[in-house]
Amino acid sequence: MSKERIPVTVLSGSLGAGKTTVLNHVLTADHGLDVAVVVNDMGDVNVDAEHVTQQSDLGGEEEVIEMSNGCICCRLRGDMLDEVGRLADEREFDYLLVESSGISEPIPVAQTFAMGFEEADFDPTDTYELDTMVTVANAHSFWESFDSGAALATETPAGESGRVPESVLLDQIEFCDVLLLNKCDLVPDDALEEIEAVLERLQPRAKIVRTEFGNIDPDEILGTERFDFQDASNSAGWKHELQHEHHHDPQEEHGVTSFVYERDRPFHPERIADLLSELPDELIRAKGFFWSAGREDVAMGVDKAGTSVRAGPSGQWLANLPEAEREQYFAARPGLEEDWDEEWGDRMTRLVFIGREFDDETLISRLDDCVLTDSEMDDDWSTYVDPFEPEERRELALANE
Repeated sequence: MSKERIPVTVLSGSLGAGKTTVLNHVLTADHGLDVAVVVNDMGDVNVDAEHVTQQSDLGGEEEVIEMSNGCICCRLRGDMLDEVGRLADEREFDYLLVESSGISEPIPVAQTFAMGFEEADFDPTDTYELDTMVTVANAHSFWESFDSGAALATETPAGESGRVPESVLLDQIEFCDVLLLNKCDLVPDDALEEIEAVLERLQPRAKIVRTEFGNIDPDEILGTERFDFQDASNSAGWKHELQHEHHHDPQEEHGVTSFVYERDRPFHPERIADLLSELPDELIRAKGFFWSAGREDVAMGVDKAGTSVRAGPSGQWLANLPEAEREQYFAARPGLEEDWDEEWGDRMTRLVFIGREFDDETLISRLDDCVLTDSEMDDDWSTYVDPFEPEERRELALANE
């Protein structure tokens, strides 16, 4: 084994997207690498690991490590590091492939390899180097959801976080270096072009590769050296929209559009809650923060992923911080002070909407109807009902049936 660090590729994607099939194709390809494999499955029995072992015709140079009954993004992070540490001590191999469960969140997995995990004895940063984050997307599921408004992913809630699978799938898409659009044989070419246009808007940084039956050239996902934690963390399409102040262009390809909605007045809490629960199916992604009248203590966050919508407290306004701490933020990011309001500070609304063939003008008008009127600005906002309370309902209050 080389004295250099061992490269790692992590495969993510929802249940049924084809991660294990992709893994098997890579393992049986003639790439000349000795590969170790970690397969994570949420169940008590690791069906994916058994399938890899049975189908891949593994020789003596490969080893499959099973991680069952939990996710490597949360409960099994330390256990995974113990196993890959043992591998590094006991065996010689050139490459590590990790197949995460369908409901594993990608950022904690990437952090585990790139930064280590304080609850584990083994520090991976001296031995391993995260090379490529790969997400396998099911083209047929996207096509069906576009036609019917069905969910993009339908597994059980994701791990200990309880997050819905659609939200995790969007995170997997938005945090990757290579995006494999699998099962393309089940989708017409014109629909594939539309799906790709949506994926490019959701994740402009990733390389998109079409596949059928998980058949992939190993060079597309092994040794690419594409991973950069900072770039990956900032690569989500909704972040790109906010940073570049992109606004809707009616001539965008394949009808995939996006816009940023900004206002410096608060929403009426009940009106915005009603609107968020009725967002059109054509909107695939909505993300950002808003000011809800009567909740001047916190910024309210919105997260729409496919058919799932969540909203609730997500952070503090700078206006709520002690002056000394606030000045530190201003020194680090001078642009913040330019938009500062003498009465309300940084309280405002900035929301990104990404979708396909939706009526943005109607949506903007409906959002404006949720903003407080001149007379409501003089109301006692503390009398307004807060639909994002109580605590246990904040996250799920707006989930579509």
